[in-house]
Amino acid sequence: MSRTKTWVDAPSMPRFVPPPGAVDAHVHVFGPAALFPFSPMAKYHPEDATPEMLFALRSKLGFSRNVIVQASCHGTDNSATLNAIAQSGGTARGVAVVDPAITDAELDVLHAGGIRGVRFNFLKRLVDNAPKDKFLDIARRIDRLGWHVVVYFEADILEELIPFLEAIPTIIVVDHLGRPDIAQGSAGKDITAFRHLLDTYPNIWTKVSGAERLSPQGPPFDDFVDVIRPVVEAYPDRVLWGTDWPHPNMEHRIPDDGQLVDVLPRIAVTAELQRQLLVDNPMRLYWAD
Repeated sequence: MSRTKTWVDAPSMPRFVPPPGAVDAHVHVFGPAALFPFSPMAKYHPEDATPEMLFALRSKLGFSRNVIVQASCHGTDNSATLNAIAQSGGTARGVAVVDPAITDAELDVLHAGGIRGVRFNFLKRLVDNAPKDKFLDIARRIDRLGWHVVVYFEADILEELIPFLEAIPTIIVVDHLGRPDIAQGSAGKDITAFRHLLDTYPNIWTKVSGAERLSPQGPPFDDFVDVIRPVVEAYPDRVLWGTDWPHPNMEHRIPDDGQLVDVLPRIAVTAELQRQLLVDNPMRLYWAD
């Protein structure tokens, strides 16, 4: 399997300046593969995207902290994510992917290494197996640590996931708004169903990220802004945002991270909303201790 690169080495300088202490709450690291090999079950093999590269980008874009989400290509071996957190000097936290057989002692080790959540991936093109019963067991076991659950799915399975989501005792963060069809518009059935989910379950948060993935129009992402701005305004204390650098599986449309940052003041139009989205909410979730 060839190794792919999905990011711009020299992204544009964003016009928007994030508030002090801003958190890019959804990024990944890949490898370096020589030290942290990919899972034998990996569906893609990206080029190395190292902690040094991540932190350099963070500084350029004007952010202070990162939340590093375990990428599916590394499977349940969280070593690359833990390595990046260890190199961050306390300015990164992480979300792990774990084997259902993980012990409580192993969860404690992950906590000490800066992990504050687990991710359950339901995208069939990325994972072969998503056992809901085993995921629920993990969710119950991490509750004592104060962790949360991150769930990644596409809009067409939202309804069938509701009983599973109802059974999770922790805060739930949905990646990329459950990937609604943005072309449906702000009153479309996908985003309407997702907002109903948020209205019904106050423990469910979402990442209002993924313009580069969800927007059929592309930059400057006007269609994404029209659909997502009302979500930020309706649920200001339950939204997070991240670049998703280094943009796995985006080789068909490699995004400019500077352009993504400039979407922020268009979906969070006041200084108060920007601070909630980029500082208050991620700090409450990842740095409460």
